[in-house]
Amino acid sequence: MTGIISWGCYIPRYRIKVEDIAKAHGGNPDQIKESLMINEKSLPAIDEDTVTISVEAARNAIKNFKINPKDIGAIYIGSESHPYAIKPTGTIVAEAIGMSNNYTTADFEFACKGGTAAIQVALGLTKSNMVKYALVGGSDTAQSSPGDALEYTAAAGGAVFIIGNHDVVAEINETVSFTSDTPDFWRRQHQKYPAHGGSFTGEPAYFRHIINASTLLMEKVNTTPKDYDYAIFHQPNGKFPMNVAKILGFTKEQILPGMLVSKIGNTYSGAALLGLCAVLDIAKPGQRILLTSYGSGAGSDSFDITITDEILKIRESMQKKTEDYVNDKIYVDYTTYLKNTRKL
Repeated sequence: MTGIISWGCYIPRYRIKVEDIAKAHGGNPDQIKESLMINEKSLPAIDEDTVTISVEAARNAIKNFKINPKDIGAIYIGSESHPYAIKPTGTIVAEAIGMSNNYTTADFEFACKGGTAAIQVALGLTKSNMVKYALVGGSDTAQSSPGDALEYTAAAGGAVFIIGNHDVVAEINETVSFTSDTPDFWRRQHQKYPAHGGSFTGEPAYFRHIINASTLLMEKVNTTPKDYDYAIFHQPNGKFPMNVAKILGFTKEQILPGMLVSKIGNTYSGAALLGLCAVLDIAKPGQRILLTSYGSGAGSDSFDITITDEILKIRESMQKKTEDYVNDKIYVDYTTYLKNTRKL
């Protein structure tokens, strides 16, 4: 049995409402909220970035399992907003949480699915006993050009998981990927903000990859949507995951527990993984989860996960759940938002 031993997340406290962004650009907030199914989004404090978010999430995961950080043999952080172009995020996080020097690390980057790609690598390392534990996750302080449609959704947050092959709280039974060269979203070197293909990001990009990856997984493990208690899909906005769930045959009851986008926005590499954290906070032993991420460029990773009895032990020691971070918020105006996200 190999899978998740512990999990931790972090969402910055600052929020900005759709109304405040729309006011700055002369937009219609009601129309935007209806179109994107989002009301507000999280944003980092002026001293927060992918590293600090990952450190806080990692500390929470370690506290929950009471693991010795020196036993962690691999650390991989997925993000598209690593603070350094040439300097790994993983080494900074490892130093901050007290890991030894005997570990392997590399930064992962595949748009919004860098974190799930890291989980797949961690599974291989722990299953083969190359490392005892691997600490992996996805974090972002997502960026967008002022006035772009992305500005209403690009948010900040992250989640981290400890992967191992004993004391497993969520067994990862199987994982598959569906990948292609689909240029729906990109940013060249030295370009400050990403560019996107507008509506092209939907049908040939997000929907094609999510649907195919999820279908491939269910075919491989011989399941149907009815076999799952929860389903979590990447959340670039509120409509996309709702629509893809309907196409695949999942119900609202299966996906709403992991849907955070309307409250905190699209946290990119952290989006699907924060949804998984929210579900792990409430899931019961024996329940089953389907998780499918999406990364522009493009690809999806899909996972079949079963909750074990060990999850009850973690719950006893948890100090802060995903919902606590979602509800702990301070609203800011548009000027403060620009300063905090370094757009002024």
